Amino acid sequence: MLIDSFDRVVDYLRISVTERCNFRCTYCMPEKPFSWVPKEQLLRFEELFEFVKVAIDEGIKKIRITGGEPLLREDLDRFIKMIFDYAPQIDLAMTTNGYLLKEAAARLKAAGLRRINISVDTLKADVAQRIAQKDVLAHVLEGVEAALAAGLHVKINMVPMQGVNDAEVLDVLEYAKARGVTIRFIEYMENVHAHSDVKGLTSQMLLEIIAQKYRFEDEGFDGHSPSHYYRMEDGYRFGIIEPHKDDFCATCNRIRLTAEGQLIPCLYFDEAMSIRDAVRRGDIKEAAAVLREVVRIKPEKNRWSEADGERSTRAFYETGG
Repeated sequence: MLIDSFDRVVDYLRISVTERCNFRCTYCMPEKPFSWVPKEQLLRFEELFEFVKVAIDEGIKKIRITGGEPLLREDLDRFIKMIFDYAPQIDLAMTTNGYLLKEAAARLKAAGLRRINISVDTLKADVAQRIAQKDVLAHVLEGVEAALAAGLHVKINMVPMQGVNDAEVLDVLEYAKARGVTIRFIEYMENVHAHSDVKGLTSQMLLEIIAQKYRFEDEGFDGHSPSHYYRMEDGYRFGIIEPHKDDFCATCNRIRLTAEGQLIPCLYFDEAMSIRDAVRRGDIKEAAAVLREVVRIKPEKNRWSEADGERSTRAFYETGG
């Protein structure tokens, strides 16, 4: 069992399999060239799997595949199957922009993926093109339907932005509700890689919009999830993720691994330790020692409040947000 210095059990590993993305969203990396880290710097799936086995043996029970856009990594379903075959009990999940999901959903489900979070920031094609700087909406919505048809447990993520998609908060909520899918609204996380004029909606703004049509009650946090949940009168639940707060840090159970082998104790921290050399040497004991040390130095709270209004330098496309 992995326990940090604040007595939190760490049993959730998020793996970013690539920093590459086929979108250039205004709130993430709108100006980044369409380039990528050389293959030799990335851990091969076989190398990642060697570390995953260590992590599972040490107590990891949930693994989420992220990016960049994870479906840009060729043969991703093969990697998922490696993990599933080793530990079928592991809760295997993925976060995606959905663009390539239509063709991949059935393969991912067959490989052992259980759950998938899909970004749907708008239901209007022109707004989607404005956000992603690419004509994407039809592909994304087809991806949602393919995931549901494949039997994956689906959640929808939306980043509401002032003057961009804020008028669609209810529309996207109802789109998710009609499909029996949970939606989480994610407050925009200010960062230096985003367009400087992007402004998000606060949780209070979101609740006021939803309250114009629906009555709901506060259910608080659900387990280790950073989502603050609310329940409507008909039982439907929606969530809001408020990264500017640290309420959810008290129960945080996660660490992150980048495609280059950097193991990160907290999304908001730049400190990391590499497992790449140890894994490539086949030194499993050293990789396990790095894992335990990263868990030991996991901070009590995120550093968002220390920014004092400044934008974070964290490249969320490298760590999966």
